[in-house]
Amino acid sequence: MSEESDSLRTSPSVASLSENELPLPPPEPPGYVCSLTEDLVTKAREELQEKPEWRLRDVQALRDMVRKEYPYLSTSLDDAFLLRFLRARKFDYDRALQLLVNYHGCRRNWPEVFSNLRPSALKDVLNSGFLTVLPHTDPRGCHVLCIRPGILLGSGDRWIPSNYPITENIRAIYLTLEKLIQSEETQVNGIVILADYKGVSLSKASHFGPFIAKKVIGILQDGFPIRIKAVHIVNEPRIFKGIFAIIKPFLKEKIANRFFLHGSDLNSLHTSLPRNILPREYGGTAGELDIATWNAVLLASEDDFVKEFCQPVPACDSFPGQPLLPEGLISDAQCDDSMRAVKSQLYSCY
Repeated sequence: MSEESDSLRTSPSVASLSENELPLPPPEPPGYVCSLTEDLVTKAREELQEKPEWRLRDVQALRDMVRKEYPYLSTSLDDAFLLRFLRARKFDYDRALQLLVNYHGCRRNWPEVFSNLRPSALKDVLNSGFLTVLPHTDPRGCHVLCIRPGILLGSGDRWIPSNYPITENIRAIYLTLEKLIQSEETQVNGIVILADYKGVSLSKASHFGPFIAKKVIGILQDGFPIRIKAVHIVNEPRIFKGIFAIIKPFLKEKIANRFFLHGSDLNSLHTSLPRNILPREYGGTAGELDIATWNAVLLASEDDFVKEFCQPVPACDSFPGQPLLPEGLISDAQCDDSMRAVKSQLYSCY
């Protein structure tokens, strides 16, 4: 072998580097490990068209579509993250891709809700008792999200809009949904909403005008990977007719059919949500309504939310030639959110 070849083989730039000093390849994203029980795997196959033997192939197909059609979209492409969108759209690639794009578009277009979305920024709302997740699931395995817009626990007071805007309540809802959807069990089973409207007055209802209603419903239906299996309304006053009149035009028929109004008839509620999973406030046997446990779960996830929602959006994160909002979701400039018109509609319920 020539001296030149020997010198190349023992080039100081290489030979002087120890194994510990050699540049390391970028780390591979964590591989997906299914956490579903056998029963949930069967349920996902039957209800969501999810085939375990094709699961990673389907994820890769969605990942390839994102890279091809939305190369500038700043999004996670991890298996577990993309699976949320495939499951929410029953493994229809095109619909899952649109849901993913809508999800990021909604976050960009409603910064009042999604910017700096972290538990510590919402302590006042969380401590008020506005919402919590019940400790027990319903018979179908759905977590129950309990929302009480008219009640502040402990103090006996009510939500006062001047204390903080309704968008803070909406932020708390999405914070909770983001945490819930991390669970594969929730991705398959979906959730149930229990909304208690006791204490909701005309002045409070008027803050939930058509602009806010359309945005919230548009995101829940077309911009978030969650399956809402039922919405149970209890203790609704007459004013709720006006609230529902505002909401209903924006609901898809399938979702509208999942609304159940029980009034003060808790026996009616118990036909869907059994007493053994409900707190005493709703005629249940599961003890007092506990908000502290769920609040602790959220606060323990502070770092995850900071990483996901508190980072600057890259300048290249855009959707050239593509709509940023789900169909039916409108921008501020496109919506006449006339409070006078809303109050007039609500007054007509009395």
